[in-house]
Amino acid sequence: MISISICMIVKNEERTLKRCLDSVYDLVEEIIVVDTGSTDATMQIASEYHHVKLYQFPWVEDFSAARNYAFSMATQEYIYSVDADEVLDQANRKEFLLLKQTLLPEIEIVQMKYGNQLQFGTVYNFNEEYRPKLFRRVRQFIWEAPIHETIRITPVIYNSEIVITHMPEVSHASRDIAAFQRLIRKGERLSKRLQNMYAKELFISGTDADIIQAGTYFKEACEDIQRDMDEIMEACLVTSASARRNKDIEEFFKYAMKVMASGGCSEICHELGDYYLGRGDYKEASLWYYNACYETQAVLSTKVQGKGTLLKLAECYEKMGLPEDAMTYLKEAENKQ
Repeated sequence: MISISICMIVKNEERTLKRCLDSVYDLVEEIIVVDTGSTDATMQIASEYHHVKLYQFPWVEDFSAARNYAFSMATQEYIYSVDADEVLDQANRKEFLLLKQTLLPEIEIVQMKYGNQLQFGTVYNFNEEYRPKLFRRVRQFIWEAPIHETIRITPVIYNSEIVITHMPEVSHASRDIAAFQRLIRKGERLSKRLQNMYAKELFISGTDADIIQAGTYFKEACEDIQRDMDEIMEACLVTSASARRNKDIEEFFKYAMKVMASGGCSEICHELGDYYLGRGDYKEASLWYYNACYETQAVLSTKVQGKGTLLKLAECYEKMGLPEDAMTYLKEAENKQ
């Protein structure tokens, strides 16, 4: 049986921490709790668990720095990375214990299903998806191949059936978007992964003001020759959305057409639908909303293919005097998120 350290970073988690720890504390040998500046009862709650080690880490606006510090404090064979708003239910506690008893020694990372994401999602398009959660603390280097031997550099990953229930008290969208904006103000160039996540945050959970504010950064990204075509398409999409909200129609169509020239997507069709709906051109709006739902793929947010767009389709057909068509989309909307 392997031994496990839980590693957590926390700040003002008094409403969720006990629920989280009650679901996992007896499954592991060690719990590392790193506090980044709580002003509530978080640390007092954590101290009630007998194998918890408490540490303070000054918040430097860097989640990776805090997590790296937490990992550095762990002493067991494996590290289970936990957030305070996660819970393991009884069935998945049993699965976790079974995994602990049977995990093969060559496995270095275990992925678990992260569930209940859409209720408070920020960058989520699926209610359940795999995330790396359990990590071998000290990696073993192994030679491979009988000739021209080399060190294995790709970690051995196992996809478990354990489902972690995500139960946040509030959405973290505003916090995350603010963090992206701070990075940009510092002059940092977002990696491909972070730029994609920023764009997803904006389309899934961002306000109109958030999208407008992001326009300058993404317009510059459109001209970044070091970006690949997917990155440029995402950048053009956000730039177009920002321009429409800023009522810069020439810029809106300029970047919308760049997206269409790259193959189009549901999000830009939805943007065009919103533009024509705002002008009272219901026939043209319905065409673009239909394309958003049925003829194109979403690249950032599947919400544009969901209930909201179907309701707008129904509105267009109602305005055009076609109540039967409107009712078709209203009924379909009832079965959507």
